[in-house]
Amino acid sequence: MVVADLRRPDPMSAPAPTAGSAPSFTPVYRAYALGLLVVVYVLNFVDRQILTILAKPIADELQFSDTQLGLLTGPAFALFYTFAGIPIARWADVGVRRSIIALALFIWSGMTALTSYAGSLSQLALARVGVGVGEAGCSPPAHSYISDLFPLERRATALAIYSLGIPIGASLGSLVGGWLGQLYGWRIAFLAVGLPGVLLALLVRFTLREPARAATLRKRDSVREVFAFMLRRRAFVHMSIGASLHAFYGYGAASFIPVFLMRVHGFELGPLGTWLAAIGLTTGVLGTYLGGALSDRLARAEVRWYMRVPAFASIVGLPFAFLFYLWPEGRTAILLSIPGALLGPFYLGPTFAMTQSLVRPDMRALASAILLFIINLIGLGLGPWFVGMLSDALKPSYGVDAIRYALLGTVVVGAAWSSVHYLLAARTLEADLLAKDA
Repeated sequence: MVVADLRRPDPMSAPAPTAGSAPSFTPVYRAYALGLLVVVYVLNFVDRQILTILAKPIADELQFSDTQLGLLTGPAFALFYTFAGIPIARWADVGVRRSIIALALFIWSGMTALTSYAGSLSQLALARVGVGVGEAGCSPPAHSYISDLFPLERRATALAIYSLGIPIGASLGSLVGGWLGQLYGWRIAFLAVGLPGVLLALLVRFTLREPARAATLRKRDSVREVFAFMLRRRAFVHMSIGASLHAFYGYGAASFIPVFLMRVHGFELGPLGTWLAAIGLTTGVLGTYLGGALSDRLARAEVRWYMRVPAFASIVGLPFAFLFYLWPEGRTAILLSIPGALLGPFYLGPTFAMTQSLVRPDMRALASAILLFIINLIGLGLGPWFVGMLSDALKPSYGVDAIRYALLGTVVVGAAWSSVHYLLAARTLEADLLAKDA
């Protein structure tokens, strides 16, 4: 095997594609397909975020504690989202990815709409389980689809663009959910954001074309074999731990920041949704894109930058976390959150791109699902629940400020710990990229 110069894209390049694969699609179609998948991912996070912005009115009506809110935004969604992702990704590695995405979109949108009829913790939890199962069918097939549309040297940017659905969707969820909740109540808000996805599912099914997969002469690997293959890549092990810790504090904070700002600083639901949407649609979008674009650019000189960029972004954001959570006045505190909102999503593009690049083409959807399994089981499953429990535990000592200190402690420890693992991943990334085809 000839060892290529890792300053060039050769170490991560896939085998030559079959006829009719990515090169046969025009740039216009690639842009359309990527844009449509971004819209799908936007709805994914609108339906996920709306529970967060409406958590306080839901808790007030149904008398939930912070721990119960953490259960709804964390384990009730994440456990089923996580465990459904593996078999769905296995299906996506051999099935028609556009149809899987369309079916998933139909299911999670319908379950979001049905949330409007919930009247207890168990009913809300069941609705979130349905949303989680549906949303599990989105990113693994989408990551695989995009990776077959774009060559390696554009893959991190393409996946970062797809990941724009996270800040855009979360922002729109805060904006639309906040104002609909304030004007018409939280039940109408869930109904209004769920129904459009049912129609979008038809557009996905009938306008996307399935790209051919890169040629491979290997037999299809089992889930255990793919997982073992990925565990042998130390860069993936450390990257997945770093991403999980990032998600742990990120999802934990995102689930309770609206509660924090309403409870501690007295924001009303509608104006708070507008503030959060404005930040997410500017700094969140820009940070998600810059994480991928900057990684692609720096990695031309040294591939380790794919892991260094997420590490340095988290480290630089730490001082702003202290300022945001400890500032005594609400509007200034929100402005001080902007640098952290910009730097927080830097990890998305390079993490997703390296997951796709560390495996062979026939493993891509399953590799994405394995990464998301680890991230969401630890991050989404435990992060919100941990913050809620810590807040409840601190209430006897700190009263209304308990949520402030619960958020600050979780973010600071999680960000520092995450950065260490990304830097460890950078040390072996180059060798692991070469080893995948050995």
